[in-house]
Amino acid sequence: MQVRTSSVERITKETQIRGSLKIEGKGKYDIHTGIRFLDHMLELFTKHGGFDLTLQATGDLDVDQHHTVEDVGIVLGQLFSKALGDRKGINRAGYFVQPMDETLAVVAVDLGGRPALIYDQKVKVVLVGDLQTELLHDFFDGFTVHVGGNLHAKILYGRSNHHKIEGIFKCFARAMKFACSKDARLKDQLPSTKGLL
Repeated sequence: MQVRTSSVERITKETQIRGSLKIEGKGKYDIHTGIRFLDHMLELFTKHGGFDLTLQATGDLDVDQHHTVEDVGIVLGQLFSKALGDRKGINRAGYFVQPMDETLAVVAVDLGGRPALIYDQKVKVVLVGDLQTELLHDFFDGFTVHVGGNLHAKILYGRSNHHKIEGIFKCFARAMKFACSKDARLKDQLPSTKGLL
């Protein structure tokens, strides 16, 4: 089995981020963004997706979390895009429905080359842990643009804002796991009737 890996370095005046990804991983992670709740969400994304992810980010958190959160999403999208290569043989699309105690989340992804995001998480507080919750939209937007894919994430219902975000990240992980997986019967084909992604 071919192991798909990638490394990305993104250095700007606002953030310095280095990351590496193994799609066929074992759920191992070493993640430090300076925002502990974001670290936690990326750790469980890695574990539930069966990926290996190393990500070290230093950002201008004294200004705001925005640059760090958005740029981490960008780097994660770049890591997956680079590791997927020509995307021949992948399932391309995946979805998952995840109960998280009293909360129910659904995420669907399509790695078909066109970025689009629908994000409806129903979180009603400014902070969960130390994370500014509104910035998750920017995280997922950065991801979709740089992975080249659609992502639809929705909370159907729930009480705990922590559980709502955690449910989305667990769904995101399992949807990506399936979308990135290869179908041996289609190993030499692009998953598109256009012949191009």
